[in-house]
Amino acid sequence: MKRHTHKLQQTLLSATLLGLGISNVTAVHAAGFNLLEQNASGLGVAYAGSGAVAENASTIYYNPAGMTNLPGLNISVGGNYIIPSFKFSNDRSSLPAAFGTANAQFSGARLGSEGDNAGGGAFVPNAYVSWQVSDRLFAGLGIGAPFGLATDYGDGFMGRYHSKKFEIETINFNPSLAYKLNDSWSIGAGINIQRIKAEYEKSTVVDMRSQVAGAVTQKYIAAGVPAQQAAAMGKAVGDQYGPILDGEAKVKMNDTALGWNIGVMFHPSEDTRIGLSYRSRIKYKATGDTDVDIHRPSAAMIGAMPAQLQEIYSLVPGSLTTSSSASVTLPDTALLSVYQRISPRWELLGDIQWTGWSSLPKLTIKSDTLPDAGLDLKFKDSWRIAVGAMYQVAPQWKLKAGVAWDQSPVRSAEHRPASLPDNDRYWLSVGAQYKPSENTAIDVGYSYMYLKKSHVDNTNDGNLAQYGRLSGSYKSHGHIFGLQVSHRF
Repeated sequence: MKRHTHKLQQTLLSATLLGLGISNVTAVHAAGFNLLEQNASGLGVAYAGSGAVAENASTIYYNPAGMTNLPGLNISVGGNYIIPSFKFSNDRSSLPAAFGTANAQFSGARLGSEGDNAGGGAFVPNAYVSWQVSDRLFAGLGIGAPFGLATDYGDGFMGRYHSKKFEIETINFNPSLAYKLNDSWSIGAGINIQRIKAEYEKSTVVDMRSQVAGAVTQKYIAAGVPAQQAAAMGKAVGDQYGPILDGEAKVKMNDTALGWNIGVMFHPSEDTRIGLSYRSRIKYKATGDTDVDIHRPSAAMIGAMPAQLQEIYSLVPGSLTTSSSASVTLPDTALLSVYQRISPRWELLGDIQWTGWSSLPKLTIKSDTLPDAGLDLKFKDSWRIAVGAMYQVAPQWKLKAGVAWDQSPVRSAEHRPASLPDNDRYWLSVGAQYKPSENTAIDVGYSYMYLKKSHVDNTNDGNLAQYGRLSGSYKSHGHIFGLQVSHRF
């Protein structure tokens, strides 16, 4: 027991250090931005049977009750490298309608380009340790990144008033317990301590009419004009001369929140396992800052204006900074998994997963001194179905294959955001496991994901003045390469 305790302490330290690197994970690959790749051992079967196979300590994430299948001290460390591709083709996109007003000063390219490939490679690591405390009680810790998102179009993208860059990063610590009720039934539960970081960059319409009206009003009041009259005069000046400018907004926010997960495992026979697990919603109240860089007219342009307008433009700052906040509820999931050994060589796996994406109908960013901004998402609950098989070709070698259908929470062109141009996904996966010894397993896997052609016609719920129209289609696909090493002491 002392030997196991010492190794457990070393493993927990290593897992914690690995977890510090997960904060940089940003990838778009599962439907929505839920990262299924919490191990690489399941990649080769498209994560079929993930809540029932319980072949290493990563069962902590998919179904903590599976720890009762793992005697002794178990560690599992690995990662997946994900290469997504999102390429946009324009149809009839347009700039914000506000730039068509008489007092708009728009600096920069007009419509812009179709943007770069919005995807980019990212590494998603994971680390797990499970420990048999007694004949019936098991404990474990998992570290991973269950949610992540990254799209980056570059500065000249024609949909830049919707999004130029969007990143969501998470790191999750998942201490867990499992208890073996009898030879057929086990239960498990865990706590999730999850940290989120988000960054959102977009071009923005900067309407300075109210700011100019306020500044002019204060000048009139200082000159002795009654407040009500000064306000009316200031508004008139602001409405007529207050500029509508182009700007670049960057929002950064973060928060830490708690969730929980539970699971049950049923062994009707030695060759059959059925797992049922649930992960709760996690509610964040993220806070941070919004920085806006304003594209003011050049000094030469201002110098050529009438004196009154020159004074007006002197009131326009080069940048604005304000505190911001957003309430975000990440979805809950329910997973039913089946494992069946049908012969000494063949194992079949399957699962069905439900994800409650309707918890995120809209993302609203509230700021102290700027109008609210956000994304009208209208996400819908989604389903995922996967089947897979494993074949023991030799005592040390096992081959894997699987397919999956992964339903997107995005269901319409009108609500398909540039930051997440998602659609239903189809997985085709292969993999292999090599066991150099009885207690060590090395898993490799590969998945190709095909997305249906995705049409977009997004005005952010009819807000043409501030966002314009992003209209066109996306061709998307993805590759995932994974490696997992597991060992039992």
